Amino acid sequence: MTRIAAPRLLPITIFALAGVLALRSVELARVGLLLAAGTTVVPAAQAAVEPPASAPSPDATPAGPAPSPASSPVGGPSPSLVPQAKPDEPPPVSDSERAVLLELRQRRQELDARARTLETRESVLAAAEQKLGARVTELQTLQRSLETLEAARQQRDDANWQGLVKLYEAMKPRDAAAIFNDLDQPVLLQVVDRMKEAKAAPILAAMQPDKARAVTAQLAALRTRRNTPAAASGTPSGGAPAAATAGG
Repeated sequence: MTRIAAPRLLPITIFALAGVLALRSVELARVGLLLAAGTTVVPAAQAAVEPPASAPSPDATPAGPAPSPASSPVGGPSPSLVPQAKPDEPPPVSDSERAVLLELRQRRQELDARARTLETRESVLAAAEQKLGARVTELQTLQRSLETLEAARQQRDDANWQGLVKLYEAMKPRDAAAIFNDLDQPVLLQVVDRMKEAKAAPILAAMQPDKARAVTAQLAALRTRRNTPAAASGTPSGGAPAAATAGG
């Protein structure tokens, strides 16, 4: 009778242990990858033994605090050891750059102060210009008023002198000459100057020769000054100041 050789148990056992170790290594690698991603993983062996937990009821009280990330199984990185991203910090400023910035700030403050000073001066100048314009307008109005008053005065004076001129023109030349010989020189000049030449000639012929010569010379000087533009601006149309000076 032929005997069958019993199989060798040692190679079979080694092969089985090698397969279990390979499966365990794959499971540990997968758990490490999931822990690095932040996911809690239940080992396959524990999942096979323990039944899936039922959903907790609303009235149920949790048995204990949830496991913190710090209590992760061995193999996952600790959160405290993960490098944290630092906020963006400005680059350091050197001493030369700081000095330039301070100088620029001081220069800006000086420019601002100068701008404020210029604005103040412009405001003062604008107020002074406005005040000066108002003063000029007031003076121009006053000048027009004075010119109007002067024109009215001259018209009144001319009217008064014309009354005397008509009076002497209506008289006989001999009678008028007798009066002219005793009149003051300024008054005589004003009257003779406004008389018509045809009326004044007979009167001058009947006057005393010395008086007639003096009146003729002063009348010629009066009319010469009146025709001069420089003297006409400061001398009235009647020429009373010039006649008074000549008579004095």
